[in-house]
Amino acid sequence: MSIREKFYTAEDLWELSHLPGNAEKRFELSEGELIEMPPAGGEHGGVTLNLSQPIWAFVRQHDLGYVTAAETGYILFKNPHGADTVRAPDFGFVAKERLPEGLPQGYIPLAPDLAVEVVSPNDAADEIQRKVSEYLRYGTRLVWVAYPRSKSVVVHTTEKAVTVVIDGVLDGGDVLPGFSLPVREIFG
Repeated sequence: MSIREKFYTAEDLWELSHLPGNAEKRFELSEGELIEMPPAGGEHGGVTLNLSQPIWAFVRQHDLGYVTAAETGYILFKNPHGADTVRAPDFGFVAKERLPEGLPQGYIPLAPDLAVEVVSPNDAADEIQRKVSEYLRYGTRLVWVAYPRSKSVVVHTTEKAVTVVIDGVLDGGDVLPGFSLPVREIFG
């Protein structure tokens, strides 16, 4: 006799996340597997703000779309068998033309154009890679992974196209044309 694992859907995650006892908890789904995310620390929050604020200002100035804060769920993949993938990047960007009706009240029903993850001391390398792979597989065009300890940002445009930026400048590429940010300003 085989025991069937419980796979979670995006709807299950929404319901679970809004239960009174889970108000302080943060969850994600990876192919139906429920993942509880611990609260981030101060360094993580500061780096995230240093990265997100210039992007938010640029996007707003050029009326490019929507920047979302941490804990905003994106449905990367809706599996017909219920093993959905919902990720919540530290912040994300979606081009305006991809959400013509604006941001939905619930999870965003697509992958962000840009996903940014800031690595915390307790983040496992394989879990970070799993997230990056899922973002790219399901349509994210640009993923930045910031490493506060090494003061570096790893830029992913495809599974194989990876650039490490340490003393240089982050470039928005074709996702945010004209955007640039010196890495030293992120970790300053």
